[in-house]
Amino acid sequence: MTSSGIIDSHQHFFDPDRGDYPWLEESRYAPIRRIWSPNDFLEEAAHESVVYSVLVQTWSSLGETEEFLALAARHDFIAGVVGWVDLTEPDVSGVIERLLERPDGHFLKGLRHQVHDEADPEWLLRSDVRRGLEAVGRADLVWDLLVRPRELPAALATVRDHPQQRFVIDHIGKPNIRLGMREEWLTALMPFAELPNVACKVSGIVTEATWGDWSLDELSSYAGTAIQMFGADRVMFGSDWPVCRVAASYGQVVDIVRQALAPLSEKEIHSVWWLSAALWYRLEV
Repeated sequence: MTSSGIIDSHQHFFDPDRGDYPWLEESRYAPIRRIWSPNDFLEEAAHESVVYSVLVQTWSSLGETEEFLALAARHDFIAGVVGWVDLTEPDVSGVIERLLERPDGHFLKGLRHQVHDEADPEWLLRSDVRRGLEAVGRADLVWDLLVRPRELPAALATVRDHPQQRFVIDHIGKPNIRLGMREEWLTALMPFAELPNVACKVSGIVTEATWGDWSLDELSSYAGTAIQMFGADRVMFGSDWPVCRVAASYGQVVDIVRQALAPLSEKEIHSVWWLSAALWYRLEV
C-alpha cells in the first residue's frame, strides 16, 4: 500500500455480555453480536497492510478504558487508545491524571463520548461538559467528536471556543447517505475545514449508506470530498471495525478510501494512510 503500511485510526473490541450496547439489540446487528478480540482484528487487518491501530471506546465506561490500556500494553499493534471519562465529573482532571499515571497510561491518546446519543443536540455546550473538555485540553489529549449533522453546529462552536484543543471528527460527521442528504452534510461540515485544530477520519462511511446496496463510487466520493475539504494532512483512515462488517468487509472499507486517494500524490496518500494519525494522536510509531 505504502512504504510504511497503514495505521487504522479507528477500531473497536467489545463483548456484548459485558458492556452496555443497546444498539446491538437491533436485529440488523445480529451478525456482529459476539466477542471481538485482537486476534479477530489481526486476521482481517493484516491482509490490508495494517501495522498499527488506535483502539476506540465503545461505551461509557471508565473500566473499559482501563482494559483497553492494558490491551495496548500487551499487543504491539495497538499504538494508542481513545478512551472515555465522564466530562461532567467534578474531579475529571483527577480521573484523567490517574489514567495517565498508570504504567500503561502513555497509550491514552484521546477521549470521546457518544454525543450523538444525547437527547440534547447542544450537549457539548453545557457548562459542565465544557469544563470537562478544558481538562482534556490541559492533559494534551485529543477529543474525538462522535456526532451526526444534528450535533455539528454545537461541535463547531466547541471547536472554535477551544482553539488550543485538538479535535478529530469521527466518521466524516456521519452523513445520512442512505437518504441522500449530501448537501446538508456538506454545509454543516465545511466550516470545520477552516479551523486548524480539527482533523477528520474517513471512517464509518459504509454503515451510513444502505447496507447491501451501496456503491463504491458514491462512498468514495464522500471520502474524497472530506479529503478535499480538510486536506490530506488533516485526514486519516479508520475502518470502524468490526461495526463496518454489517455492511462491508475490511478490504472493501479499504477499497473505498483507496479509490478516493487515487488522484492524489504519494505524499498525500501517505498522510491519509499513516502520517495524519501518527501526528494528531502523537503515536509512538
